[in-house]
Amino acid sequence: MPSHARTAVQATSQAPDTLWFTRCPVPTATGIAADQGWLAREFAPDGITVRSLQEAPPEAAADHHYTHALTGLFREGGNVPALWARSRGERTRLIGLTWIEERQVVLVRSGSGIIGPGQLRGLRLAVPRHGIGIDFWRAMALAGLHGALSLAGLTLEDAELVDVPALPGGGQWAAELAALRDGTVDAVYVKGALAVEAARRIGAEVAVELDTVPERRTRVNNGTPRPITVHQRLLDDHPELVARFLTVLLEAADWAADHPAEVGRILQAETGAGAEGVTGAYAAGSHRTLHLDLSGERLDLLAQQERFLHRHGFLDAPVDVRAWTDPEPLRVARELLERRRAAARG
Repeated sequence: MPSHARTAVQATSQAPDTLWFTRCPVPTATGIAADQGWLAREFAPDGITVRSLQEAPPEAAADHHYTHALTGLFREGGNVPALWARSRGERTRLIGLTWIEERQVVLVRSGSGIIGPGQLRGLRLAVPRHGIGIDFWRAMALAGLHGALSLAGLTLEDAELVDVPALPGGGQWAAELAALRDGTVDAVYVKGALAVEAARRIGAEVAVELDTVPERRTRVNNGTPRPITVHQRLLDDHPELVARFLTVLLEAADWAADHPAEVGRILQAETGAGAEGVTGAYAAGSHRTLHLDLSGERLDLLAQQERFLHRHGFLDAPVDVRAWTDPEPLRVARELLERRRAAARG
């Protein structure tokens, strides 16, 4: 269990009484730290409450998970909304990246005989459309299909893209899988635990499994890599709070590496899927891959995603990924973690 000996720091202004966090329903260090109560414990001595945006009333949560307009918010989630918010001028900073393999596949109807990316040429590929500020579902499908087609030297122009409107009240991938079942489209891209369960319910078959490809660039998508962002105002006024928050996430990632069964339980709660869906979506050893970094490789992969999103009209303006990045909070967090561990050792 993480130690929580605190280091005295000087704040530049009065500390907020609440820090917020938000994460997507996927494996995150934030979700694990929250489940274990470590974020609340870290900041309780300061009189700071740590709250999940997902548990806040709608009037408080608003659409901050996407816009990041809430200055006291830490966000560990998909890169499409994070890049979109930055492209619209929101003063956020990128302070960490994770890469967690989350099953990405292209599905076809059972018995179709479609095997491999080359056979996607000329097919009707589902592209969902949602009436939301940033349609990350659409972006995910396009990026996933692009990755699959690229394995055969093809592009999106080599297939027929079919708009599939979201079903009112439908769950994740519901409209696309219904279109596949009904024969309106020939193939759909899906990812994650709920997609694994939904695909099995309709008996869909895998035509392309992106996770088996060694080259990570084919799997760049909304969650690969997954950014952690914070508002510039919080970083300017209270860099020590940002560093301490990241320290807890580093501890959570270390803990997760040694507790696969507990991580599985947490993932079921986070994703809303059962054990079979979680096991099918996340490869063995995924519990050891929650660590944050800002390596050149991950930044390059995020820059690849930024270029794709801008080219396909999802971003209002280009985002310079390197300029957006602030490595200092993560550097300080790592140093703080080492000091805490040294103190715990006596």
